[in-house]
Amino acid sequence: MTESQIRARGVRDPAVLAAMAKVPRQLFIPDGLRRQAYADEPLPIGEGQTISQPYIVAYMTEALGLKGGEKVLEVGTGSGYQTAVLAEIAGTVWTVEIVDALARRARAILEGLGYANVHFRVGDGSAGWPEEAPFDAIMVTAAAARIPGTLEDQLAVGGRMVVPVGTDAQELLLIRRGRTGFKRESLLAVRFVPLV
Repeated sequence: MTESQIRARGVRDPAVLAAMAKVPRQLFIPDGLRRQAYADEPLPIGEGQTISQPYIVAYMTEALGLKGGEKVLEVGTGSGYQTAVLAEIAGTVWTVEIVDALARRARAILEGLGYANVHFRVGDGSAGWPEEAPFDAIMVTAAAARIPGTLEDQLAVGGRMVVPVGTDAQELLLIRRGRTGFKRESLLAVRFVPLV
């Protein structure tokens, strides 16, 4: 998977490639779909949600530009797979999931795998985690109708946020916070479930 789907399509960050090779994706997928765990496609995980295709997980992680040791906010824990990839590189990950059943399942898997640097919250991810802000990086794993200003406010100066934006047509945006404002860059067209 790492070679044919990710490196071959342009992801080059060694830390991202190592994390993708290490995290056992099949553990985050419902039993009946585990044979498809390493296919380059999104898969349903229940509650109307999906686990993103491996390439998108790697691409979004690389776009955050993590060097190690950062404080990262993830909006939309989902299966917990993206959380694990982030936790392999970042110092701490603060992850928020609105669907309680998904949050509990992801937490059980991640704690079972020994990730002690992940903090969990069940609630509205669009509100972020204000008492822990600012964050060096923010990853949003569901599509927002527009850029969430609340999350931009929680980004540290010099920080980066990756967020899919749009309803019918969606684009993945990279947002950098500078001393005088935000720089927004469109990365690619995507298709995510809506941010609830």
